[in-house]
Amino acid sequence: MSSFENLRVVDNFYQTSLFFPMPTVVISTLCEDGSTSLGPYSLIQPYYVAGKDFYAMLLSCRNSSNTAQNILRNGKCALNFVDDKPSTFKECVKLSWPGDKPEDKMPKCNFRLEKSLLEEESGEVRPMVLTDAIEVIECTWVRTLDNAQEDQPGQLNGYEPPYHDFNGITSKFGAHFILKVDKILMKKKYRDAIINGVRAKDFPALPVDYGYRDSKNFWFHRKRRMRAELLAMRQQSLDSVRYAADRADDKIKFTDDALKTVLGVPRVFLPLVLKGCVDWARENNVTLIDASHMQIINDKRAKEKNKK
Repeated sequence: MSSFENLRVVDNFYQTSLFFPMPTVVISTLCEDGSTSLGPYSLIQPYYVAGKDFYAMLLSCRNSSNTAQNILRNGKCALNFVDDKPSTFKECVKLSWPGDKPEDKMPKCNFRLEKSLLEEESGEVRPMVLTDAIEVIECTWVRTLDNAQEDQPGQLNGYEPPYHDFNGITSKFGAHFILKVDKILMKKKYRDAIINGVRAKDFPALPVDYGYRDSKNFWFHRKRRMRAELLAMRQQSLDSVRYAADRADDKIKFTDDALKTVLGVPRVFLPLVLKGCVDWARENNVTLIDASHMQIINDKRAKEKNKK
């Protein structure tokens, strides 16, 4: 006999039928008059994470919301990750009432705003970002995916079909936006931690919105001390890595000492790592990659990560 009970799946099941941990993000968008509007969201997640020409996030929202209408209009937004102070979450909830217009809610908003770094660099008008955010992802909607480029703002009482499958207007009242990651901004303290090595005390205090809400309350969880669990390291044999390396290129080869530096790379990622080494060797007229070359390649990757 099952140890579980059945719970009926209904609209907004992540709120009504589940305890579902999610982020709390304040999304800033541009209104028609060029001012910035803010709206809190939890249905936001990474979408393209590797192997594409760009990286992307996925936002799910009501298509009549200020956020959706602004993205449909100009395609620009910023995802602001806020801290877990009760006063911050209270401000998020205050901004979340459906139907409130930007001109009504923004004068009462206590979040501080500053100019986008992208706007400072390019001169392109972008939504402002939250000064007190821990990190920000500046994004542009990829409107051509799923042929969503014809979707337009203005339908506040629901859109008629046909609908798209995964981008743009996806139902009468719903929308999904694939958002290209243009730039990731982070406060220095946390950027330095990622670059130099993160310890338990370095993790920012980000809130977890538990999804479930009733007719009266939103619920969220504040960060507690992080707990580390060691990865189960699995080294491959030198023979298995040699087998993959010999097939990476017909001219560029690896010494045993070079291959020993990648024994801990999971097999699924090994071809990509070896390809990067081969590309470096071609650029530098190297036909036999040794351990010293692998150190140069690793240093180059570290510098590129620091630049980002």
